[in-house]
Amino acid sequence: MFKNPDGHKGTIIMGGGLTGLSAGCVLSRAGQRVRVFERAIEVGGISKTIVHNGFRFDLGGHRFFSTDPKINAFVKDLISDELILVGRSSKIYLRNKFFDYPLKPVNALLGLGFMTTLGAVADYGLEKVKGLIMEKEKVSLEDWVVSNFGRTMFNIYFKEYSEKVWGIDCSRISAEWVAQRIRGLSLSTAIRNAFFKFSGRDLPTLTDRFFYPDRGIGRIAERLQEEIELHNEVYTNTGIEQINHDGQSIQSVYVKNHVSEGLVKGDQFVASIPLPRIVQMLNPAPPAEVLEAALRLSFRDLIVVTIMLDRPRVTDQTWIYIPEKNIPFGRIHEPTNWSPKMAPEGKTLLVTEFFSTRGDALWNESDAGLVATAVDHLVRLGFIRKEEVIDSVVVRASRAYPLFEVGFEKNCATIMDYLGRFENLHLAGRIGLFKYYNMDHAIGSGISAAETILERLQRSEKVGDDDGERELVGSSR
Repeated sequence: MFKNPDGHKGTIIMGGGLTGLSAGCVLSRAGQRVRVFERAIEVGGISKTIVHNGFRFDLGGHRFFSTDPKINAFVKDLISDELILVGRSSKIYLRNKFFDYPLKPVNALLGLGFMTTLGAVADYGLEKVKGLIMEKEKVSLEDWVVSNFGRTMFNIYFKEYSEKVWGIDCSRISAEWVAQRIRGLSLSTAIRNAFFKFSGRDLPTLTDRFFYPDRGIGRIAERLQEEIELHNEVYTNTGIEQINHDGQSIQSVYVKNHVSEGLVKGDQFVASIPLPRIVQMLNPAPPAEVLEAALRLSFRDLIVVTIMLDRPRVTDQTWIYIPEKNIPFGRIHEPTNWSPKMAPEGKTLLVTEFFSTRGDALWNESDAGLVATAVDHLVRLGFIRKEEVIDSVVVRASRAYPLFEVGFEKNCATIMDYLGRFENLHLAGRIGLFKYYNMDHAIGSGISAAETILERLQRSEKVGDDDGERELVGSSR
């Protein structure tokens, strides 16, 4: 099943998310031999669209936005006739009120009451003065947010939501993550955005419009798969079990599905599967310190509970963030606000996101229990009435987000230093590089891996041509 009849090994791509598929698409278009192996039954990773009885929903709702013209052109070339432009309007639901997200001072501060507002402004000013006197190292998410927004704003807007999402105290979440995620944003930036119409379009956190495929974000992965399969293969429901090497390069992978298994050889290997798994599957095994570093890297899992409703619309928002711990889900989105094609006419659906860790009580809760919990809280929050519910779907997505605990950089460096010896191994993507990549960065990472491979092939061919020419000249003397 997995053998090449022509004997040409080509590139093996481990993982069929957006990164692996983008790499495969670029290589396929360049005429290269490619095989993609994806453990799940469908491609796309968490950037897939689930279809159920005429309803469509993404795993959390993913917008496409990029400041990179090359990535924009790549995606538009794939699905230009399906892309629509969606206006972003997001809210934080807190203390029975809606607050703007990204934070706008008039709403975020004054909505909390006069005394709380005074405290927030005073805290922010105090942090700025402290920074002028002595620059404090920002190790954790708490350090970074307090420095940029003040202690009051941290306690109200950031602490509970961050701890709900990541499952650990904010003092244990690395500042590296928050700096990547909302880099360039501070209270002063938010004030300029609110009062002086500063667009903030170069800051991903402030982006007010984005492109979206009208039948769901999963259409990007589906189109990439179609492009690859014009000349090559994408194997779904097929997992990588072992990565074989000789100490300098990867030689082959052992793959397995429910009907077949076998050794697959390759010339180049792109890995967009979880970084710790790459280390753990190496044969021969790496040194103990590398394996230990891999064990210290963790992921946060996601449970998506989608409620289908017999009504045309519930909200007018793209996302609603729910920080409070007494409400079990952390975010809601209504896909029909992104595209009317996401539900049958006259119907809508709400997607609730429960952040979990595989094996905990939430992860092990029954689908019926999760649906009952979601419906109960949506009713209590005033979003829906119980009699409007006509259907539901629960989807569990493991390893959805790398967990950036303080000190993760050292573990990543240990792993990367070791894996760097394999000249034909190309790590890519959010979980392959253990970075918090947005969708456009994930696509760009796959494109970059493919371009690196193509450049190496071109150099190799050029060297071969040069060697042949020198040999011919030598033989004529």
